[in-house]
Amino acid sequence: MTKKEKIIIFYYEQKLNTIAISNKLNVSKQYVSKILKTDIRYKEEKNRRKEINKIEQQNRKVKYNKKRRNKNRENNEQIDAKLNLLHIQDSIELSSRRTISNRAFRNWNPSIYKFYDRTKEYRLKEEMKDKVSYAVPKKIKWKGL
Repeated sequence: MTKKEKIIIFYYEQKLNTIAISNKLNVSKQYVSKILKTDIRYKEEKNRRKEINKIEQQNRKVKYNKKRRNKNRENNEQIDAKLNLLHIQDSIELSSRRTISNRAFRNWNPSIYKFYDRTKEYRLKEEMKDKVSYAVPKKIKWKGL
């Protein structure tokens, strides 16, 4: 059997690509391509393989997107579970007494206060003054620092 016949058999019957054929027969890819282009079935086979690759690529894309969505869903579920635990913990802490001390409130909301060393007190940040309720303490004396 000649190399040309082997190339035809490998390409059409065993469905190998030109690189695999050239490696198997120890010839150049250009030679394999040249032989295949002389065959009348080549264009049909090439178009068929393109369509198959297109479908396979779409399937890979769908699998990838499903995997990514599932991973995001799992992450979101974990975050929701953590937030629920934090909410429960905060509810327990806040419901232990009817009122919460100013210090406890400041510890619970440290980002809305700024410490003034000269007066030894925490004051509500300027940008927060119109965003908080009237019940939020504007100044909290902090003795014993």
